[in-house]
Amino acid sequence: MIVQWSNEGQLFLVTIPEFVDRVVMPCTHGKSREEAIRNGEEVIEMYLEAWQVEGESIPEPSTLQIA
Repeated sequence: MIVQWSNEGQLFLVTIPEFVDRVVMPCTHGKSREEAIRNGEEVIEMYLEAWQVEGESIPEPSTLQIA
């Protein structure tokens, strides 16, 4: 999960790189960093459960590499 501050929206935006092909980005937000992280965790759980029920593949975790 990547959490970034948005000056425009005055919110913390959450994106999930592994979901980029399946979920509209950013996928959630929060007024505080803690709220954004909590919301991001809920989104991850929601999608993983739905994909499992639907028999869809679950994206493999990736490692963020910073140059």
